[in-house]
Amino acid sequence: MTSEAAVSTRPTMSSTPSKGDYHWVRSFVAGGVAGCCAKTTIAPLDRVKILLQAQNPHYKHLGVISTLRAVPKKEGILGLYKGNGAMMVRIFPYGAIQFMAFDKYKKLLRKQIGISGHIHRLMAGSMAGMTAVICTYPLDVIRARLAFQVKGDHRYTGIANAFHTIYLKEGGVLGFYRGLTPTLIGMAPYAGLSFFTFGTLKSLGLKHFPELLGRPSSDNPDVLILKTHVNLLCGGVAGAIAQTASYPLDVARRRMQLGAVLPDSEKCVSLIKTLKYVYNTFGVKKGLYRGLSLNYIRCVPSQAVAFTTYEFMKQVLHLN
Repeated sequence: MTSEAAVSTRPTMSSTPSKGDYHWVRSFVAGGVAGCCAKTTIAPLDRVKILLQAQNPHYKHLGVISTLRAVPKKEGILGLYKGNGAMMVRIFPYGAIQFMAFDKYKKLLRKQIGISGHIHRLMAGSMAGMTAVICTYPLDVIRARLAFQVKGDHRYTGIANAFHTIYLKEGGVLGFYRGLTPTLIGMAPYAGLSFFTFGTLKSLGLKHFPELLGRPSSDNPDVLILKTHVNLLCGGVAGAIAQTASYPLDVARRRMQLGAVLPDSEKCVSLIKTLKYVYNTFGVKKGLYRGLSLNYIRCVPSQAVAFTTYEFMKQVLHLN
């Protein structure tokens, strides 16, 4: 029996699809399902994070817990899920592209360029994250705009209206890419560290404690995978480390994405200007790291569910 990090040379069961049998489609679906499950789990926390990061005037005087309590009172329980429809439209292709691209980049770096060891996970994760962001960024902007709205103070009536309004009033296509630079800069360390940490913990765990932490894959008994609770733990740790390193860039990204929605949007036109403005106006704790405590709460279950669901889908769709 071999771990997933190693390549098994033993033949697989005849019922398992061949490696070239729509492998990329199955990988795409597995990543999309993983992303949707992860984001649905933490949708209320995501809404609150956006409200706090961008200093929404209706909630800027509140903290994380008080905002979680205030939103249902002011907007109903569904207020915690505002913008989640746009998120699901975005997150399926985002998760699908990210996980599929990670596998492709990892193989490319190892086989074509000769980069292996733990470093290829870091590089492949960064490249995969940036690829997914570029492909799905307009949907992320729409989702942020909808999530920032408060009941009784709506600028957009829905996803289609938001697309139409931004296109007409904010410079056409370029209006959908406000904040792309800090997003890409922030995504490189975030995705890279996330995949690197999870992959490294996974390979070390299966190498040194195979009987304690591992079990045979359901679709290929010759492959050893992590037990579900260990997968969740490794994914959570990966998410926490990655978020800590990239959070100020995430704050800058959100403020740039919201654009004309904010009264101080003219001061948030570039990455450097936005970071300086937030730091000078609100400081470190209440500005650059505002909402970080919530981010720790949300990133741990999110990444845990994402990696665990992807590992499960790999077995269901015979990707091991």
